[in-house]
Amino acid sequence: MNLVYKGKTKDVYAMENGNYLLKFKDDVTGENGVFDPGANTVGLTIEGVGKAGLSLTKFFFEKLNSMGIPTHYVSANINDATMIVKPATMFGNGVEVICRYRAVGSFLRRYGMYAEEGQPLDAFVEITLKDDERQDPPITEDALDMLGILSKDEYRILKDLTKKIGNVVKEELAKKGMELYDIKFEFGRIGEDKHIALIDEISGGNMRAYKDGKYIEPLELERLMLED
Repeated sequence: MNLVYKGKTKDVYAMENGNYLLKFKDDVTGENGVFDPGANTVGLTIEGVGKAGLSLTKFFFEKLNSMGIPTHYVSANINDATMIVKPATMFGNGVEVICRYRAVGSFLRRYGMYAEEGQPLDAFVEITLKDDERQDPPITEDALDMLGILSKDEYRILKDLTKKIGNVVKEELAKKGMELYDIKFEFGRIGEDKHIALIDEISGGNMRAYKDGKYIEPLELERLMLED
């Protein structure tokens, strides 16, 4: 296997059969030692978060596959903290799609003149470019189309999938007494027909959830979700 990409929270290796292997790490995004799923730098290292994040990713990707929702997931090895996935092509240099149920994080920082912290949002979907140099700027549907990153038809598919997947995660967290405030997804084009599919991960590291009004750290969230 050849290392093809070193990411903030995982490394990517090319396999001989054309698939890819993702190696999950114990790093999470944030700033100054504070976790923030919307940050574009590694903020801290939490021992065990890689395997825990992979365990939750495995749970959700297998559930989504069983529901007929397209993903790049093939299999996972929790002990090795690795996941095998199908190859996917990015939209431009990559986009991130956020589904928001309450006003927190960057949404609140941008719209604080009008929004109150924690106010309900109706599964608000926004897309940001993966661009560390420019702090992952938000981008509109029209701009995505005009710049050739993705078409308006693809945008509608992306938005629909984001809401469907977000609601699946939200409902599963609710079963454990947690409320999902926001979650970040990545998508790509896979297969010969280049259909849009969920890629990357679904873990405590790319969402914010609260229980009894208190924020749940990623490792604790994953423990609560996976306990019997």
